[in-house]
This record gives sequence, structure tokens and C-alpha cells, in this order.
Amino acid sequence: MRLSRFFIDAPLGLGEHELPEAQAHYIGRVLRMAAGDAVQLFDGSGQEYLGQLLEVGKKSVRVSLDQALPGQADSPLHIHLGQGLSRGERMDWAIQKATELGANEITPIVSERCEVRLKDERADKRLAHWRQVAISACEQCGRSTLPVIHPPVTLTEWLKGTEADLKLVLHPVAEPLTSHEKPAKLAFLIGPEGGLSEAEVEQAKACDYHAARLGPRVLRTETAPVVALSVAQQLWGDF
Repeated sequence: MRLSRFFIDAPLGLGEHELPEAQAHYIGRVLRMAAGDAVQLFDGSGQEYLGQLLEVGKKSVRVSLDQALPGQADSPLHIHLGQGLSRGERMDWAIQKATELGANEITPIVSERCEVRLKDERADKRLAHWRQVAISACEQCGRSTLPVIHPPVTLTEWLKGTEADLKLVLHPVAEPLTSHEKPAKLAFLIGPEGGLSEAEVEQAKACDYHAARLGPRVLRTETAPVVALSVAQQLWGDF
């Protein structure tokens, strides 16, 4: 039987803990777990904790953590994904899969052909939603650290503010990824549903981005990060 594993948004350590209300509700009311059930918890620090539930109430859960374990190691390749902002489930999918594939940072990018515009309160709600998508992906895939989900920025802000040993922008007419030397830190720029315009690709090149392709087929915006990060991890990471 698979051990239930949860992210706790609070520092953990050996001993007894009362879990935050959101996790307590999910464990007690949604999953209907009971006192004595085994759990594995992590707080994003890279450490994992094994223990069991002591008390399970409607709004509160107490747990005893008895064993600390080193968590899953991050890839030696640090990846910052700049993902063109897209609608609903497509953006969720991109963030979920990028998290599973080891991205360390994810920044939604507002570019010329984006069909989504987020402002103020709506932007805050989407950012919180994307963070939860990443948390759920970490719980599922065994990852012990969370990627940083940055607030959306314009393409110009991304190009000026992102540091990396190797900066790549996906473009159908370009060199394959295998033509580049192994970086320690990689920045990957992927366009929205309509892709990046030629002017935007040239803008990226002017900021030291190399155009890179992933084969002869044009990929959807939510498929591109899955393929790009998989290839990068195979070439330079932990695949």
C-alpha cells in the first residue's frame, strides 16, 4: 500500500505537530484518514518525515513524526522556465509537468500573442492556484523541494532579468539542443498558444538567447515544456 505523502506549509521536525487547517481538512474530511494511519510529510526544505496520525478531528489533525529522511535530490541542472501565458488547463498542465520534470523556477510570460491578461486580484488568485498545482505535482512525483512560481511578467522584463549560463528560446528554425555545451543553469523561453512573433524571437536573440528546436514538428504550448525539459534533463541533468 502506498504511503500517503503531503506537503506542509510550515517548518517540520521530529516530534508532535498540529497540521495547518487546510491540510487537516483534506486529511480528515476529504481522505477520511484516521488516528494510527501512517503518513510521510515534507515542508519543501529537502527533508522528509515519517510518522503517524495521533488525532483526527473535523478541523484539526495532530501527527507524530518519528523519523527524518533525506529527500529526493534536485537535478544538478538548474532550470528556469519562462512559459508563455495560456488559458486555464493548458497553463496548469505546463506547470504540473514542468514541476514533475524538475524545473526550479517557473515564470508566466505575457507576450504579444497571449490571449490571457491577468490583473491585480485575479492575478493573485491565479498565482496561488499555480502554486497549488506545483505542490500537488510534488506530492505525486516524490519531489522534496517546490519550484518557485513567479508572478507573470512581460517578455521584456523576463529577458532583462533572467540570469543563466545558457539561454534558449524555442523556435522551429534553429539549432538542436545537442549543439550546446553543458550548462549549470538553464533558462528556457517558450511562447504562448500563438507562439512568439519573429520580432520577439529576435528580441530574445539580442539578449543572448539562442534559438533552439525540438525536432521537425511544431509543438503545442503545453507540450513544448514537457519535451524541452525532458531533453534538457537527458542531456545535462539527472535522466
